[in-house]
Amino acid sequence: MEVLVATAVGVLTAGGIYLVLRQHTFPVILGLALLSYAVNVFLFATGRLAFNLPPIYSDGAVSYTDPLPQALVLTAIVISFGMTAVVVMIALSAYLSAKDDRIDMTPDAGDGA
Repeated sequence: MEVLVATAVGVLTAGGIYLVLRQHTFPVILGLALLSYAVNVFLFATGRLAFNLPPIYSDGAVSYTDPLPQALVLTAIVISFGMTAVVVMIALSAYLSAKDDRIDMTPDAGDGA
């Protein structure tokens, strides 16, 4: 189980980094979303991958899972959703003003630089 989750985190991270390095805004936004999903899965996996264990220690429980990573992941999901919405609106306004979604990193010839 741990190998599967570690592979999923690696694939999400690699895909996210690949998309962030693109030169159009929409793949960059998708790459940021994939990176946030990779971080969420990693944080969730830090709470021990176990089945049918209670999240809080009780008298009859042999073992328990840590509820802190679960709370961190829930908080991270809300924050990443809000961040994605803001970035999409900024990218949409930039696209509507420039009529192009290409990210140009070269200086203009008229800047004198």
